[in-house]
Amino acid sequence: MKVLRTIGDYKLHLQQVKSGSRTVGFVPTMGYLHEGHMSLVARAKAETDHVVMSIFVNPLQFGPGEDFERYPRDEERDLALASQAGADAVFLPSAAEMYPSAVKTTVSVSGLTERLCGASRPGHFSGVATVVSKLFHIVQPDRAYFGMKDAQQVAVIQQMVNDLNFPLAVVPCPTLRESDGLAMSSRNVYLSREERKQAPVLYRALQSIDGWMNEEPHMTGAMLEERLRRMIESAPDADIDYVQVLTYPGLEPVEAPLGAADTFIAAVAVKFGNTRLIDNRLFQKQ
Repeated sequence: MKVLRTIGDYKLHLQQVKSGSRTVGFVPTMGYLHEGHMSLVARAKAETDHVVMSIFVNPLQFGPGEDFERYPRDEERDLALASQAGADAVFLPSAAEMYPSAVKTTVSVSGLTERLCGASRPGHFSGVATVVSKLFHIVQPDRAYFGMKDAQQVAVIQQMVNDLNFPLAVVPCPTLRESDGLAMSSRNVYLSREERKQAPVLYRALQSIDGWMNEEPHMTGAMLEERLRRMIESAPDADIDYVQVLTYPGLEPVEAPLGAADTFIAAVAVKFGNTRLIDNRLFQKQ
């Protein structure tokens, strides 16, 4: 596995890869890897010839008072896991390599970024779209793999790819979970023992939706949001940022009863102590 720390070194590597007409699969990450990231690599290996993972904690997507400085980092561990997962190359740039001077050009996706995490983290998705755009230009993948735990991020990136005609396919992949249902996240390490014990209430609430909708065939988005809130608030340390039911990928309010909706997503963001967790569940008509 090659480790490439500069854009110049990566370009030389890419020339060798493309000379063999090999397809490139790309797994962008912020490091502190877990099995969810490994599942993205496995999917990429099954569908492309050469898998590139990036590890970069992007300062543009962190707002004032957020956890950029304390975001977990362990380069040696990450490289060992990436190699174990079968990545062919890791692009591991510094912030100075990615942003050698003050950033004057950014990418913003409107419409999809005003709700959910975009409402409580102003500027976050502009930072995400900007760095992902840069990475797409540098890595030049044929397929890019993203976990659906960050469903709003997937919708934003897909919109950017469509609008700006990036020559690649965005591949959404299922959320991987711990044995008790908690969505795998690099931030889970922040949870205290008691917070970790309470956090699976998010999964249990999302899993309860089927039963609630069977009980109430005419359930609306607002009614479902209220039920989710009540169940999540049963955890003493749960501090809800948002609970929302929206269309997907458009992220608009669901006007009709949920049973008549083609596709909707129930998405939650909840803080346990200082740790903000997100989760969601996507419903699609068969």
